[in-house]
Formats: sequence, structure tokens, C-alpha cells
Amino acid sequence: MPQTHKQLSLYGLDSSKLLKDPQFAWVHPEVLKDLSDLHLAAKAAGFDLQVYSGYRDFHQQLAIWNNKWRGQRPILDANSQALDITQLSDQQKMQAILRWSALPGASRHHWGTDFDFYDPSLLPKGETLQLVPQEYAIGGCQNSLSEWLQANAADYHFFYPYRRFQGGVEFEPWHLSHWPSSEKLLAELDARQILQHLKEANAAGFSCIEQNIEQIMTQYVRNICLPEK
Repeated sequence: MPQTHKQLSLYGLDSSKLLKDPQFAWVHPEVLKDLSDLHLAAKAAGFDLQVYSGYRDFHQQLAIWNNKWRGQRPILDANSQALDITQLSDQQKMQAILRWSALPGASRHHWGTDFDFYDPSLLPKGETLQLVPQEYAIGGCQNSLSEWLQANAADYHFFYPYRRFQGGVEFEPWHLSHWPSSEKLLAELDARQILQHLKEANAAGFSCIEQNIEQIMTQYVRNICLPEK
């Protein structure tokens, strides 16, 4: 039976249910007001809050995955240093990719609910964002924004799904998610459907993914930090 637009959108294969916003690109309808309010509050506090990376469809995520699997894009360790993938087994390579990059079809960035935030005005002159934790830590160029978001994002129903490393995805101090909408979408993910889409797309390393899909779902997809009370 063909999947509906809603089902396909869950896996990043249909954006027709998202809103096209001039400020934030594709956004889930339930998120836009809170996102706009967060942006205005940040502006009032002196920040130019921008989305470095928001919605990514299945094919964009697949390109990231394939390029990393094939050695055409670096795979980073926990310290943001490039690994020598020739020294890794397929399973080790898969796990190393998943520390920083979601499996296509299982990415929170498919939903229009999750955003990597930064303030371009805080970047040193002539530099571009690297999206590494050091930029958001004390002494980093994005630290003042990071501290403001930590103190205020929850007021607009956003939380940090990767607030700390807990054996799956690495600590991502730039990544915020809209809890009321993303909670429902995460619960709807079906590992069988993810595998089907990956198979049809000839995803690199598919056999390894297929053999380990339940571990991937448990360790890297559902293993998030819940909002703090």
C-alpha cells in the first residue's frame, strides 16, 4: 500500500506538510510560532539567532551518509578529529558516523522541528562556523548565545535532545528540538520503513545497517535527553 504524504514526511521524503518560511525555510506547522517567538526574544536580548541547519530531506541526509561511508567526507571522533576509516570495520565505521550524523530516514532534521542554531555576528572576522562543541563552550565564539538559549529556550517549548553524551549521539550544544511536535514524530518511526527506504535508495553500507537496525534505533535514534523539568 502506498504511503501517505504524512507517512513519507516522517522519513524526509515529502515536505508538502511543512510551512515554507522566509526566515527559517521549511518548518513544521506546530513549530513556527514558537520558533518565531524564540527568534524575537533572542533579538531583544541582543542576538542574531539564525538557523545554521534546519530541515534536511532524506536525500540530503543520504548524501552525507554515503560520502562519509565512502571516505569522501571525514568521520570525526569524540574530539572532532578525523578518523582513519581504513582501520575500522564496517560496524565500527557505522557507529562512528552515527555519533555525529543521523541515519537517513531516522534524522530529526527530517521533521521541521529541529534546528542547529548560531549567531553569525559572533563569528570572528573571516571565519565560518565549524559546528563543533568548542565553539559553544566557555571561551568559544558562540558561548554567549549558548548560555542564553540554555536559560530561555524551554520557555518556547524547545529542548536539547543531545544535551549530554549518553552512549549514542555526541553532545550537540547547537541542536534544539521542539518538544510537543517532535515527541509525537519520534514515537511514529518504524524501523522497517526506514530499511525499506534505504534499500530502495541503495544506501552505502546497507547490509551493516540492516543487521544492526534495532541497535541503531535504541542507541542512536530513541536515546535522547528528555526536557528538564
